[in-house]
Amino acid sequence: MRKLLPLIGTPSGSHPGGRSAMTCRFRCGDACFHEVPNTSSNEYVGDVIAGALSRRSMMRAAAVVTVAAAGAGAVGVAAAPEAQAAPAAKGGHGSHKPKGARGLRFTPVAPNTNDAVTVPEGYRQNVVIRWGEPILRGAPAFDPERQSAEAQAGQFGYNCDFLALLPLRGERDRQILVANHEYTDEVLMFRDYDADNPTREQVEIAWAAHGLAVVAVEEERRSGKLTPVTRHHLNRRLTATSEFRLTGPVAGSDLVKTSADPSGTKVLGTLNNCAGGTTPWGTTLHGEENFNQYFANSSRATDKRYGIGTGSTERKWERFDKRFDVSQEPNEVHRFGYVVELDPYDPDSTPRKRTALGRFKHEGATVRLTHDGRPVVYSGDDERFDYFYKFVGSKRMRHGNSRWAREHNLTLLDEGTLYVAKLTGDSPAIEIDGTGKLPKDGEFDGSGQWIPLATATADGAVSHVEGMTAEEVFVFTRLAGDKVGATKMDRPEDIEPNPVTGKVYMALTNNSNRGKAGYAAADEANPRNSNKHGHVLELTERWNRPESTRFAWSLFLVAGDPEDPATYFAGFPKDSVSPISCPDNVAFDDHGNLWISTDGSALGSHDGLFGVATRGERRGELKQFLTVPNGAETCGPVIQDRRVLVAVQHPGEVDGATVDRPASSWPDGPGTYVRPAVVAVWRADGSDIGV
Repeated sequence: MRKLLPLIGTPSGSHPGGRSAMTCRFRCGDACFHEVPNTSSNEYVGDVIAGALSRRSMMRAAAVVTVAAAGAGAVGVAAAPEAQAAPAAKGGHGSHKPKGARGLRFTPVAPNTNDAVTVPEGYRQNVVIRWGEPILRGAPAFDPERQSAEAQAGQFGYNCDFLALLPLRGERDRQILVANHEYTDEVLMFRDYDADNPTREQVEIAWAAHGLAVVAVEEERRSGKLTPVTRHHLNRRLTATSEFRLTGPVAGSDLVKTSADPSGTKVLGTLNNCAGGTTPWGTTLHGEENFNQYFANSSRATDKRYGIGTGSTERKWERFDKRFDVSQEPNEVHRFGYVVELDPYDPDSTPRKRTALGRFKHEGATVRLTHDGRPVVYSGDDERFDYFYKFVGSKRMRHGNSRWAREHNLTLLDEGTLYVAKLTGDSPAIEIDGTGKLPKDGEFDGSGQWIPLATATADGAVSHVEGMTAEEVFVFTRLAGDKVGATKMDRPEDIEPNPVTGKVYMALTNNSNRGKAGYAAADEANPRNSNKHGHVLELTERWNRPESTRFAWSLFLVAGDPEDPATYFAGFPKDSVSPISCPDNVAFDDHGNLWISTDGSALGSHDGLFGVATRGERRGELKQFLTVPNGAETCGPVIQDRRVLVAVQHPGEVDGATVDRPASSWPDGPGTYVRPAVVAVWRADGSDIGV
């Protein structure tokens, strides 16, 4: 039996998945240790999923050829922290190439606890940009001992998450990198940080380290190396104090008016931007996730449903700006929790918070078009026992880059209908026992419907939820989902449509409370109690039309140690896959392979990036492509033909770590500050990834 590695600096079982207490404090405000906000009686998806390997899948798996012995050996868990990735087969004439689906022909990296980004043999990497590197004109070089808010506002922010690489027309070998900066780890940013008494300077630096970044990057022609183009005219930083605009059905509502903004349309800042997406019309989308942790002193039931606390916050921002104190500015919190749309090609534009997409803890937002050109946006609400949603726009996209077309397309996400998902399993509930054992039909699967919540038009908005106005639906979207009986999920995170097949894939990271006393039991869509490893759901819209209100679903992956009988890899032989735990962000390559980054692996190894085939005889063959350093999470994967890009978020985020007692020396070595950063990976021979 393969040995699993010990977690570094984290007592086993003390936190969900493999997260450290520090991660829980600074990223999500200890969300997993607070009372679950959803107390509705809605069905739990775990109860819905109870059994998901079809006999057909099992028969197909028996016929699948196994991975070559060398590849299979590479996926075994490393025996010690210093273990390196297993050697990969060399490319070139007459050499053996790793087997796999096209796009995934590399020898998997072995699970490990290296304080490094570990990639397959035959691949190279570089750090593209780090926290604190100047990107705007006049911004100084990074000096963590003399940092200021003004300097940070011109530098790359902290804890990068979602990434996008967009074309830069007319500039050869250059692209635009867009990044989210989700949150700050003050204990790793400031020497001798006193969490009970932060200074105004520290708070203002943290405000400037949140938000978004736009930076041009240049490719080295003879490799896949990327470097930032400092002071490019499109480079931009948006922070917790930058101006944003509310648009759509909530704009101007009494629910979002404040003493500083009686119009209810102008918001300062964006917070806790996690995953996101790109649009076919050339903009980027950014999900405001754990915004609740920044707001203090609430006493309302609506705030409790969003996890907003009654006392002070971790960072104590409310001491320095009353808008973070709900008792003084009750509506300010209603102005966060949306999807932000940014035009990276217009550095003078004001980003928009799209209220028609609803208010909840948006993990991200991904877009596909209907057959007649209307946008459909999928988004998960990253909370235990919460829901996943889609928005179907009513206006068609206009093609081209004319000013007329761009202005029209920047209105597409303000009009349409917001839906929430309800899933039904096709197996008797008695067959779902919470262990992950398949039901008698051999598959965790079923059907589902999209329940309309509200429709926004140019002339107003209409609620489809009894007892709630349309404005209330869009501001208190979680409560609307409760009322219509949406299915409770195991932390629905990133959702991504497959560009080849049209099927939609959703990562469900984990839910340690599933099946516990007082909480929903396992169902067919969430089939394991105390679900610490998570799973991936595959959804097929009826007739493969994204605007459909009906869908079929099945479990594509049930994560964990392949030797655990409760795991499942779409029917592929489990002795020939990499172990995976806590799927989070997802992306696709042009071959239709799903790439999965993880957050908080509960298998004792570091988080990583994995590729898995979604079709053909190798469907379900999961292979680990890289791992990240101590305490880090893998975020924001971008998969191009010749390059993979990841955000290495919160390296060194291990319990007890400080500036003077670092748990990681990545990326610059001992004696330096640990710094979140973006990493590019490419093949040493210059060929396409995994072919």
